[in-house]
Amino acid sequence: MQPRTHARRTTAVLTALALAVSWAATTTTATAAPGAAPAATAGDVTSPEEAARVDSVAAEIDWFDCTNVVGPRVDCGMVDLPLDYDDPTGPTTSVAVLRQRVVDPSRKVGTLFLNPGGPGGSGVSIASNAADFLPAAVLARFDVVGFDPRGTNFSTNVKCWNNLGEQANDLLPTFETAFPDTTIEKADFVASAKKFGQKCSTTGQPLSASMSTANVARDMDVLRRTLGDAQLSYLGFSYGTYLGNVYANMFPDRVRAIVIDGVLDPNGWQGSPATADVPQTARIKSGEGASKAVKETLKRCAAAGKKYCYTARLGKPAQVWKDMTTSLKKKPIDLGDGYRIDYPLVISMFLSEMYADYGPDMLDMDIWALRSMQLDPPSKSEKAFGPARQLRERLKQFEAREAATQARTERLARAFDFPYDSSPEAFQSVLCTDGLNPRFASSWPSAAAAADKKAPGFGPLWTWASAPCASSTWTAVDEDAYRGTFDHVTANPVLVVGNYWDPATNYAGAVAAADLLPNSRLLSSNSWGHTAFLTSSCVDKAITTYLVTTKVPAEGKVCVGRSQPFRYPIDGAQMRISAVPPVGESHIVTPLPGRAPTL
Repeated sequence: MQPRTHARRTTAVLTALALAVSWAATTTTATAAPGAAPAATAGDVTSPEEAARVDSVAAEIDWFDCTNVVGPRVDCGMVDLPLDYDDPTGPTTSVAVLRQRVVDPSRKVGTLFLNPGGPGGSGVSIASNAADFLPAAVLARFDVVGFDPRGTNFSTNVKCWNNLGEQANDLLPTFETAFPDTTIEKADFVASAKKFGQKCSTTGQPLSASMSTANVARDMDVLRRTLGDAQLSYLGFSYGTYLGNVYANMFPDRVRAIVIDGVLDPNGWQGSPATADVPQTARIKSGEGASKAVKETLKRCAAAGKKYCYTARLGKPAQVWKDMTTSLKKKPIDLGDGYRIDYPLVISMFLSEMYADYGPDMLDMDIWALRSMQLDPPSKSEKAFGPARQLRERLKQFEAREAATQARTERLARAFDFPYDSSPEAFQSVLCTDGLNPRFASSWPSAAAAADKKAPGFGPLWTWASAPCASSTWTAVDEDAYRGTFDHVTANPVLVVGNYWDPATNYAGAVAAADLLPNSRLLSSNSWGHTAFLTSSCVDKAITTYLVTTKVPAEGKVCVGRSQPFRYPIDGAQMRISAVPPVGESHIVTPLPGRAPTL
């Protein structure tokens, strides 16, 4: 792919159609400190082969002023990077970059790279929003940089279809559901998944075969050097933890400070010949994490009782949940005003709610509303009030959030060229080039059924997300994807952060990653929502201190989230949280109800 012209648009951006149809190398070991606690140490070094790939790239960021559309102290830029690092002077792909300049240059530590997850989430967007969520001490000492991983968002888009119409024809309405539930839906989903893999392995080439996390890590290393940092400082969430982990193991001597929060089990994401018959999105146990969070919510509801928990007013909470979901599988609920809610939509809505640290309170109110409507179906006139209205308002809140997200995208698109919504292709191109998966898409129904036994509802929701990755139809292979181990000794410690009740990245993933990385420290959090950052001053202080000084928290440190469910009487003066988090306050990618999950 030849370098494209870097558009600097400040006027009209996305077309109505684009908005409407949206949706490794090994390392060489040096002498490591045996069994030492995490500290700066002589550890593993970047392999000569990997160093040769990235160090020969002389990148130049084409910066341009975008303060009029983003805000003060902000620079936007485009940079051409090798499509294939085995051919560093060959074809390139363009990567979008956004920098929030340091507040206090006299105290500048360096550059902090951010990634919100996805995979395919926008680093440009999260960096543009950095002042809304990063602590002042971080903003005062770092240039904050986000880049859109190759193939995504404002970077050169991977494009598996010639136009949005073809994309919609092959994917909709199949991929506009959270997961298939009936025999017909499953057959349709498998057929669409095959088309997805075939299109990205033909029309999507060559970019779809060069979007592995290893290549993004190489891009980040080139950007680090281009921006003048001797070592990398990084804060990554959800899927962004895999990027941080891969970087740490590919470039261990180039690590200054890496925080990974909401951690994917790296071996689960990558897979092995022994586990390749299990879909990638089942191996990471996200469904089990969500199920664990719901069970804990119901357990605490039972302990709190009727005075504090709505669901307890209908019976034993665990039984209420079971009865509600069993009934919903058989019969969807008409909420009025054109809203109809079925089992897959409810499961995906509950997952979306649980991404917030006050998710258990939302979950409680919505379980109560759904079961109340099942026990006493409202008349047509009654749907204007009570539980039906509450659930409609919840769905409208998510719709408003999506609209606000699109508005933010429009604003950023005034500075960057954004001709095609590649979010479906971006997610799959990273997923499918990173990990091993079963050979045939027809394997997914049985895999989803197995996942459903471990994590009812949530298991299938996550498992189906990787169906396009079946290796017989997704043949776009990145030969330079990371296939190494995750146990290299980094120059400085890696801070691994895990939340006990994370519904997307199972806490077990953080434990596994920390166990693998010899020079790491695990910070645990007894908190709710997806990732632990911003759930308590304890977590925020530990992350801030580490980023600024590289000092890790005490071994075995456990923080407690400020938001805990069922602390206030339902009928008391304290108002229960009932709204989804507004756009601009989140550092992660939150899935929409009725859509596939995100990390």
